[in-house]
Amino acid sequence: MKLIKPEKTKKKTDEPRTNLTERIYQIIKDDIFSFRLVPGDRFSENEIAERVAASRTPVREALARLQREGYVDVSFRSGWKVNPFDFKKFEQLYDVRIILELAAIKKLCEMEAAPDLEDVKRIWLVKPEERLKDGPTVCALDERFHEQLIEATGNMEMARIHHEITERLRIIRRIDFTQRNRIEATYEEHAKILRTIIERRAEDAKSYLKTHIEASKAEVRKITLHMLYEAQQQHPDTSD
Repeated sequence: MKLIKPEKTKKKTDEPRTNLTERIYQIIKDDIFSFRLVPGDRFSENEIAERVAASRTPVREALARLQREGYVDVSFRSGWKVNPFDFKKFEQLYDVRIILELAAIKKLCEMEAAPDLEDVKRIWLVKPEERLKDGPTVCALDERFHEQLIEATGNMEMARIHHEITERLRIIRRIDFTQRNRIEATYEEHAKILRTIIERRAEDAKSYLKTHIEASKAEVRKITLHMLYEAQQQHPDTSD
């Protein structure tokens, strides 16, 4: 168990229950995906409550949500435990995302009036020296790039479903932007996708997009496994 020292920014007082539970949920989930908590680590509700300066009730609610999502599990005798990463679930989400985005590209290339992609072009069709370098910033822009392609079709139901998948993938996709070469690749690949959409070359655009997402999926898995290995080497006492 490797939780950092309790935060001193909040008191157990007036924060609304819903907001408090959400905050605790995000803290624990971030600990898992930042490898401060690794698969096999055990912890108690009291330890979390002390760290986040909250009562056990919102902590229990946050942990129950994480349990439903498959990140943690609980045992009557030994408390809470971090589960192994479920790469199969993430890959299934990526597969659904690919299907939605390929459908969106087909529609964008077939629309009678050209889709409005000016905002997207201003961000991604830039000179190399104008590209941003900050990983979290580019990660957020990358997320919006894919959402804006869906939104440009005008199909808001498709956009809603895609957004839900994006939120579920967000915490692991950010790992892709810890590497400088991946940031550069994102600019190159997005520009290629955009240009082929503008030129209404649907099959080329779909091929580029699928390759782009598959490369990101593979890189996330590789980096995650490497980071997990390093975290476990630093803490060889982690339980099985």
